[in-house]
Amino acid sequence: MSRIVYSLSTSLDGYIVDAEGQFDWSVPDEEVFALALEEAQGLSAHLLGRRLYETMVYWETADRDPNLDFAEAGFGRLWRALPKLVFSSTLTGVVGNSELAAEPLAEAVARLRSEHPDGEIGIGGAGLAAQAADLDLIDEYRIRVHPVLVGGGTPFFAHHGRHANLELLESRTFASQVIYLRYGVPR
Repeated sequence: MSRIVYSLSTSLDGYIVDAEGQFDWSVPDEEVFALALEEAQGLSAHLLGRRLYETMVYWETADRDPNLDFAEAGFGRLWRALPKLVFSSTLTGVVGNSELAAEPLAEAVARLRSEHPDGEIGIGGAGLAAQAADLDLIDEYRIRVHPVLVGGGTPFFAHHGRHANLELLESRTFASQVIYLRYGVPR
């Protein structure tokens, strides 16, 4: 059965964007970008919240930009081809290989798991990931911790009072001092 994987960058104090909604402090260097590319290669589908979809829609045409380097163009091609399911109550349409979710999250995950029985299904957007965590749908957390304190914003983990034990599967420290942590949810 495919696994649901939540992967995003966060500040050391636990935020994916700062209080002004900025995330320029988390722009990956070449080494960290290579990790993101590697993760994307393992995905068979991706679930996104509206804000993350609006951020990532750039990649639907980015690979056509002649100024992108080889890795960025490769990520753009992977992202454009990846089936994406967008959860939004305000969007009326999406582009590329994306569709608006018509069913509740748990039903969508069950459908995607049956359509893509092997590999990984990514989930992104803190709000959507929080809903998935509350429904115990996330199998793995992948966290790129950046050496910065932003003091507030959107937290990586929702604070719903939910307790979950995790098992460390991998950790890596990059030259940029970004720390990659991969945790599994024991089943």
